[in-house]
Amino acid sequence: MDERLKFVARVLDGEKMAVLCRDFGISRKTGYKILKRYNDSGLEGLTDRSRRPYRHANQLPFQIEKLIVRAKQDKPSWGAPKIRERLARLYPDVHTPAISTVHAVLDRHGLVKRRKQRRNRAQGTALSHSGQPNDLWCADYKGEFMLADKRYCYPLTISDFASRYLLACEALHTTKEAYAFTVFENAFKEFGLPGAIRTDNGVPFASPNALFNLSRLSVWWLRLGIAIERIKPGNPQQNGRHERMHLTLKLETTKPAGANFLQQQAKFDDFIQEFNNERPHQALDMDCPAQHYAPSPRTYTGLPDLDYPFHDKAVTVTTCGRICYNRKKINLSQVFAGQTVGIKQVEDHIWLVSFVDYDLGYFDDETCRLEPLQNPFGPKVLPMSPV
Repeated sequence: MDERLKFVARVLDGEKMAVLCRDFGISRKTGYKILKRYNDSGLEGLTDRSRRPYRHANQLPFQIEKLIVRAKQDKPSWGAPKIRERLARLYPDVHTPAISTVHAVLDRHGLVKRRKQRRNRAQGTALSHSGQPNDLWCADYKGEFMLADKRYCYPLTISDFASRYLLACEALHTTKEAYAFTVFENAFKEFGLPGAIRTDNGVPFASPNALFNLSRLSVWWLRLGIAIERIKPGNPQQNGRHERMHLTLKLETTKPAGANFLQQQAKFDDFIQEFNNERPHQALDMDCPAQHYAPSPRTYTGLPDLDYPFHDKAVTVTTCGRICYNRKKINLSQVFAGQTVGIKQVEDHIWLVSFVDYDLGYFDDETCRLEPLQNPFGPKVLPMSPV
């Protein structure tokens, strides 16, 4: 795909087809076929017929982005619909992006005036290192192991980052989302709500094919006002305190393992008691975690109501993950099913979709396709310098 992108970019830059085909070692028939696929289907036409459910607004060929930015610089008072129309007139042989895509490009380059927001937008996944209890919890599954009855156990563990206090260690028979909900809800009821939860990128904390890799579990956390922190794939040291606890847990509770789930849970419960109240911790000046931990003042009372006073309308996402707005259907993601999102018109034909404090993306009334904004739960990506 990279080679096809380079080929199309050079065509759009005005190079001759015959010369380009010689440079790339392809026939002119193949060259025109690549260009036709791009003009017919945009960037998706250059892939090997990928079935990925979400497109990303920052994957336009850089030549198209340059054209959009230049058009906005020439006509600073024009919005995305007019910019798109200008591109269509000046470059009739080039596939014109959707209005929402043009708007997302302008937004990424800082060329869209934003109204003041009531709340601050999320700052992404920079990892915090607060010294206060309940500012950050860490969660993970300790690697599965076999019980004496030949069934596999998947312990779900939750700890407080600052105090090292072990909040939960549940012997589960699966990593399915429904069971994780119960464990976290019990922890919230007993200890209150944390400011953030740090996890890896695996199920059920994240969904590889969903918008921003969110899962139903992480969407629930956001709804409760809990921020998401994710470590980089392949970097377990970013959750090092929790991983170190896992080593002790494995040594003291799985060798040997329990005869069944009930006996294994009893081992975990004994471990929690000893770890929190008896075992000195070197990083705590030989204090026990219980000497440094206190429950959160943010009590759990269920899901709060959502309101969007600065949006035009609040809409409930359908069970199939769609927004129905003005008789149009916009695919969002099934992980938001049943949640309420805010819809706000930001320009002619362009709407912004928000969830809680997070702006998710734009859609236009022509394609009705969501163009995601920069992932607030992934690595920060610097925008390309305007040309």
